[in-house]
Amino acid sequence: MPTIQEPKLITGTANKPLASAIARRMSMQRGAALGLVEARVERFNDQEIFVEVYENVRGEDMFIIQPTSNPANDNLMELLIMADALRRSSAARITAVIPYFGYARQDRRTKARTPITAKMVANMIVGTGIERVLTMDLHATQIQGFFDIPVDNLYASPIFALDILHHFKGDALKDVMVVSPDVGGVARARELAKRINAPLSIVDKRREKPGEIAEMTVIGNVEGKKCIIVDDICDTAGTLCKAAEVLMEHGATEVHSYITHGVLSGPAVERITNSVMKSLVITDSIEPTQPVLAAKNIRIVPTAPMFAQAIQNIWNGTSVSSLFETETLEPAYEGLFNV
Repeated sequence: MPTIQEPKLITGTANKPLASAIARRMSMQRGAALGLVEARVERFNDQEIFVEVYENVRGEDMFIIQPTSNPANDNLMELLIMADALRRSSAARITAVIPYFGYARQDRRTKARTPITAKMVANMIVGTGIERVLTMDLHATQIQGFFDIPVDNLYASPIFALDILHHFKGDALKDVMVVSPDVGGVARARELAKRINAPLSIVDKRREKPGEIAEMTVIGNVEGKKCIIVDDICDTAGTLCKAAEVLMEHGATEVHSYITHGVLSGPAVERITNSVMKSLVITDSIEPTQPVLAAKNIRIVPTAPMFAQAIQNIWNGTSVSSLFETETLEPAYEGLFNV
């Protein structure tokens, strides 16, 4: 088996711009051009997926960059089929880089006769020969335990902290308050609040039935504060926009939101555009649609610098958790944020 000279990146069709950005970033870090392995992903007339890898990958350390976002089933199957193609082509190691891990919201049985689909998907990923998973902001951190292989879960909060410190400077930062949109997201909100040295508040919501919010209560005094809602997923944006309205009713001067995965399905973009939110900041873990790019109050921060450094660290056997520290991550985002 030949000696592994460098990591090799390959991508499906889910988020090619992010994959290209990661490749460019790694090329800058390594001082040598690192492109994406050439491959084709096609569909037969019945939408059956076919993958062909054009380059020799025997003995190589392969990284498949493929979020399982909409269409979730197609993108998941692309990931699995590509992994099988690489395994049968004698790749030395296969790592799945899944910026957005779909099906993560089905991490437990909420009622009788329902599946735990996150565990099923984890079994499928392991079964294809993938040896490591690199992802960002899993909806439930215990999903790492669903895998029988190493899982590196990156966090967007260090990136968000850099962005907040860049946009809220001096006295403006003193009025910032971090808000969790529900009790379950308190740990995530607390982590960001700690990074920017801001107080924490909670919006407690009660549902009469799924999809309908009966009541929202603000825990904490937000009067005169610039509120920053932080969460991992924004789907239809109904809860997010309602939370922003409640915060403004309780005396907040501004409401901003920082969401890792901008699923933004259905009426989400229209709701956000017409909402009281001054801005919504999302990452590019999911490829943004044209309406998202055109929305006046939606802004996108890049994850390529973090993923590129994480892939580099996995390849050379150094710490991935070091990227959770601002001192380590800040140089990777030099030029993007002037903190």
